[in-house]
Amino acid sequence: MNATGNDPASGSQSTGAGQDVPETRHHDAYSLLDALRDRRSRRFGLGMEIPAGPLAYRSRHVARPLAEEDEALLAWAACGITGPALADLCYAPGHGGNIMAGLVGRTVASGDCLQTIALFVINDQGAWLIRRPNELTSAQLTEAIALGERREWTRLYHAMRVQVADRRVHPPIEPLFNINANRWSLHAPGSSYFLPVGDLTPMYLNGLLEILNEDTGVYVLDERNLYRPAGLARFARSRGGHLDDDPAHGKVITIKHLEQFVTDFVNLEMGMVLQNLGLMTQALGLGGYPHFANHDFAWFESLGFTLQKMPASRYLGTGPLVTAGLRLLRKDLPVPLAVGLERDGNHLLKALTPPHFPSMTDALKAVLDRKFGVQGIFRQPPDVSAWRHPNAVVQGVNPIESKAYKAASAFLEYVWRRYGRFPVHVPPFRCGLGHQVVHLDAEFYDRFYRPESLPAAQRAEFARTQSRPPAT
Repeated sequence: MNATGNDPASGSQSTGAGQDVPETRHHDAYSLLDALRDRRSRRFGLGMEIPAGPLAYRSRHVARPLAEEDEALLAWAACGITGPALADLCYAPGHGGNIMAGLVGRTVASGDCLQTIALFVINDQGAWLIRRPNELTSAQLTEAIALGERREWTRLYHAMRVQVADRRVHPPIEPLFNINANRWSLHAPGSSYFLPVGDLTPMYLNGLLEILNEDTGVYVLDERNLYRPAGLARFARSRGGHLDDDPAHGKVITIKHLEQFVTDFVNLEMGMVLQNLGLMTQALGLGGYPHFANHDFAWFESLGFTLQKMPASRYLGTGPLVTAGLRLLRKDLPVPLAVGLERDGNHLLKALTPPHFPSMTDALKAVLDRKFGVQGIFRQPPDVSAWRHPNAVVQGVNPIESKAYKAASAFLEYVWRRYGRFPVHVPPFRCGLGHQVVHLDAEFYDRFYRPESLPAAQRAEFARTQSRPPAT
């Protein structure tokens, strides 16, 4: 999309890459300004029904699935690989440039270039995971970037996705898996559902290496253990260490405070994914809306994640008295905790925790290796690097401090020993909002809304859809 202000109901058939599209589609020349202005949550699609109330209506049309190219464009807008990250930071000692953990960019920004968001696409035929940059080989990354540059969206979509189900999957639609307002519309036939999933553990582990170094020197207390040091006592400055344990200096925080930082960063990345989905939905003349998908385990159970069962007392970190009470009342029920996704012996997603690693220190080392290991980005820069002289740059990158690594290891082993999970307050994988996309029924909007409520792009798409016979 550009900012030319072109009318979405007119224009050429060219994709801008010298190739003609099969039908008159104008998303490539659609104005970003128009998309921002006209983007709305529009829910009522072909074949849908609002059963009661002042907007009660049944569509007289059959549901239509999205064209594969549309689904491909939506997936690319959400988190498509776009090329090298610039990583234009100061890499001298004490300036923090070595916080970077990736050098490949996507359509949304990501803290430390970690690309924490995994995207699932679900329709009537099944469910697919869109792979992230760190899950691809150098050759696959190069191909993905080239396909995007040539705007071969469907080929790119096929290259990036892995099927995880052969049918539409989703949690129950009753509260608290969902909220009542969404019941009538969710998972409708013909709809495509986009679910961003945040992976908290890489951001958490990488962040620890930054905040527990000599320059930042944060000191972490455990609010669930009488505000005692979270495995960091021997690193306190008052005991000759490098972490500032004087509350007057503003560097003493709790585990919960620390995990809120991590969660906020990942949630913000997820929000950018959803915004891009909304803008692309508008540009394609489709309807869609973000909605509640926030449940600790229901979506992961539906998608076939590996789930560990933990007693509620362990999951919630209750103290001895509450734990004893729960057990006495037989209310210490098992709670599922998603730790990864595996298909055909391949780990598609895995939390950086046991059982995927022997210990939390080993998981921390995996993050360090991603940066400074034999194949790490600061030892073997990817072929898609934006630097003119990548080897000269990486030779000047300051390694992670030994003190930071040892303090992070001590913190992690304390957390795992005491709570048996990581993070402590939230699951390692999180989803907050999903985005459902449909072909809109313009007749519903004409009946209940002012004409300007449905932009030209949506009216044109409705007309195109009705001009084609339904798929058999």
